[in-house]
Amino acid sequence: MPELTVVVPAYNESEGLRDFHARLAAVLDGMNVESAVLYVDDGSRDDTYAVMCALREADARVSTLKLARNFGKELALTAGLDHVETGAAVVIDADLQDPPELIPTFVQHWREGYDVIYGTRASRAGETGLKKATSAGFYRVMERLSSTPIPRDTGDFRLLSRRALDALSQVRERQRFMKGLFTWVGYRQLPVVYHRDPRHAGQTKWNYWKLWNFAIDGITSFSGAPLKLATYIGLATALLAFVAALWVFGKALLFGDPVRGYPSLMVVVLFLGGMQLMALGVIGEYLGRLYVEAKQRPLYLVDEYHPPQG
Repeated sequence: MPELTVVVPAYNESEGLRDFHARLAAVLDGMNVESAVLYVDDGSRDDTYAVMCALREADARVSTLKLARNFGKELALTAGLDHVETGAAVVIDADLQDPPELIPTFVQHWREGYDVIYGTRASRAGETGLKKATSAGFYRVMERLSSTPIPRDTGDFRLLSRRALDALSQVRERQRFMKGLFTWVGYRQLPVVYHRDPRHAGQTKWNYWKLWNFAIDGITSFSGAPLKLATYIGLATALLAFVAALWVFGKALLFGDPVRGYPSLMVVVLFLGGMQLMALGVIGEYLGRLYVEAKQRPLYLVDEYHPPQG
């Protein structure tokens, strides 16, 4: 039975998958640990799964898992980790931005007794300044809002011990923010700083709209601060409106100045209406997630699973 399973979720990564496996296999060959590789196809539209099957035929350590459709990276990653039955697991993307050569360092710390060893990015090559700035801003916002301390500049690249995997398997929420869940399980965690490389092949699947929704999922999954913020803004707005009303009434009473100003009235009405809609939107985000959880649908559906041949 493998002591270490490398879980690789992929969506439309056929261009660089063979190069990725060549580098990963070279790393695993040089390690003194029984290892396996699990490729998870998240409903790819290209020939990603065919490439995975070819790799399984050529390497007895490889297993393949094909989901019934595209469920998203968080659920594809969950499916992969659910199929790691023994030993520890390493999570890594197939785009070679995270170097497989760092895995032996993870394993070394794992043998020292750490349960979660995660890669923290010192630099991010091949990304725009806007992407780096928004990413840094998101992690810092999460750091302030969440009661669970989520490490800065840290992705999914990490090693999870057996007991960390067992703990994570008990968390079955449908709106999943895996970076937060990895930290939430606790135990002994250790960062490893590295320099992230540019994407080896293909195009990123994360546009700014998807990243925005991902950020909302992360914040609403691990913080109730937006609800509190909506409450505070509502109280402040009501107080401001009350003070303004007293000023207008007092001015009219003392100086006989008629209450006029249709434009100012419209500004106040639109401002208060905007605040109310914003508060309702925040409540709706949380309510929508409760609705999804209440339906209790499966997290994912498996189309095919082929274990290692070795």
